[in-house]
Amino acid sequence: MKSLFLSCLFLLVYAPLVSADYDRNSAVAVEKVLFGKINSVRNITQKELIADKNQGWKVFGGALIGGVIGNQFGGGSGRDIATVLGAIIGGNMANNRNPEYTERTIYLVELMIKVDQGKEYMVIQDLDSKMVFHSGDAVRLIYLEGGTVRIDKQM
Repeated sequence: MKSLFLSCLFLLVYAPLVSADYDRNSAVAVEKVLFGKINSVRNITQKELIADKNQGWKVFGGALIGGVIGNQFGGGSGRDIATVLGAIIGGNMANNRNPEYTERTIYLVELMIKVDQGKEYMVIQDLDSKMVFHSGDAVRLIYLEGGTVRIDKQM
């Protein structure tokens, strides 16, 4: 029971670190392979916040436009103050208008697998439309170097 709990905890912690772009045609070193059958399959989703990489440029552009508009008003030191205020207001408006983060949904599949030795494992991996799993499918748990696990159907 303890090893099942630790396996599930390990996979839940490191599953988000596994890239959703899995190349099935690449050669990778394998530490061990276990064979078993799927007891249950559940499709799940995970939300991820992604930082807007252009946010700084948008704020800079807003400040620049605000400064140009503010420069049109007043004269002498009043014009300088209007320019600075326009830049501050423009940058603030640009920062508040565009959210700093966007949300991305990652589609995953949770598999409960009973291996031939009798132990049960829960594995969460990215959903692959070319590899659809069903209860009762014969599968192999492939332990890759680096601590990741992939599930593939037995051929």
